[in-house]
Amino acid sequence: MRLVLISDTHVPRRARDLPAVLWTAIDQADVVVHAGDWVDVGLLDRLEARAARLIACYGNNDGPALRARLPEIAHADLDGVRLAVIHETGQATGREQRCAAMFPDTDVLVFGHSHIPWDTTAPSGLRLLNPGSPTDRRRQPDHTYMSAHITAGVLHDVTVNRLPPRPPTRP
Repeated sequence: MRLVLISDTHVPRRARDLPAVLWTAIDQADVVVHAGDWVDVGLLDRLEARAARLIACYGNNDGPALRARLPEIAHADLDGVRLAVIHETGQATGREQRCAAMFPDTDVLVFGHSHIPWDTTAPSGLRLLNPGSPTDRRRQPDHTYMSAHITAGVLHDVTVNRLPPRPPTRP
C-alpha cells in the first residue's frame, strides 16, 4: 500500500495549487493523508476526487466549511497499522511521550502545524511523522511531503520528498 502524507497546504494563500509532482504522487497513491491547514474547501474537493482514499483532519487555519466536513482527529486501520491524524501536537520538547500517552492504541501518528519534517519513534513504539509543507517552507530549506509504504501490517520506506523550488511569481 502506497501512502502520500501532506500537511499545511495553505492553498490558495501560500500557493495557487499543489506542485505537479505532488499531484502525480497523489494519483499513484493508495492512501493520501492530510494533517490539516487546508485553508480552502476547494482543495479538499479536488483531493477527494483524485485520491483513491483520503484520511484527513482540519487544522487551526481551517474555517467552518472545512471543520464541518473533517474531524479534529482522524483514525484509520491500514492493513493492520493503526493510524491517527491530528494537526497540532504542541511543542517539540516532550512530544514523543505526550503523544504516546494521548494515543496509546495508535501505531503511527501523522501531524502538521510546524511545517518542519519530523520522523521519530516514542519509547512506546508510536511513530510520529510530520510531512512538512509542500507550499510554505517557512524557515526550512525545502518544500516537502512524505511517502511511505505499508506491507503486511508494517510501515516502511518512509521518505521525506523535497520538492523543486517554485518559479517566482510575476507581479
